[in-house]
Amino acid sequence: MERHPGLRDALHFLLFVGLVFVGVIIINSFIFRSFNVVGRSMETTLNNGDRLIVNRLPVTISNLKNQSYKPNRGDIIVFKNPQFVQGNRDEYIVKRVIAFAGERVVVKDGKITVYNNEHPEGFNPDTLPTGGTPGSPTSGEKDEIVADNTIFVSGDHRQGNYSYDSRSGLGTIPLYDIVGPVSMRLWPITQVKTF
Repeated sequence: MERHPGLRDALHFLLFVGLVFVGVIIINSFIFRSFNVVGRSMETTLNNGDRLIVNRLPVTISNLKNQSYKPNRGDIIVFKNPQFVQGNRDEYIVKRVIAFAGERVVVKDGKITVYNNEHPEGFNPDTLPTGGTPGSPTSGEKDEIVADNTIFVSGDHRQGNYSYDSRSGLGTIPLYDIVGPVSMRLWPITQVKTF
């Protein structure tokens, strides 16, 4: 006959809760994370209130190789706001990758043009097959070379002031601030989509 079955059950329960807690931390840190879209900056690709799953594995694998994760052009990514101030709701931001270090980005006459060694005459980064369609025309004026270890990002709702991004004061995004690429929209359930 067991002397303290209630104590043993309580210890098993606490061990189970502890393992679940550690598992959630590992999954959130290294495998995937969930975020809500706040605002209209990614319309019509993503809408206010959409629930996203961000794939952390590419970042984790790059970190294990002691490298910086570099997304693909056109990817929709979530990153930590490099200008985040405690109390501001925009600690994490979702945008589209436009250009990489060493490339020249020109925003003029309603369009974005990227210049690099492969395309010295420039090209439109929105012609790539990506998840969603960025809006047009693009507001603002910009002419800059993307700094080392950073990327140039833009929202898909590019008219007016809907998107605070590399065109409009956010600046380029350090590679170490990237959480990962968006892999799926889970909500609303009628608009589930993979990217």
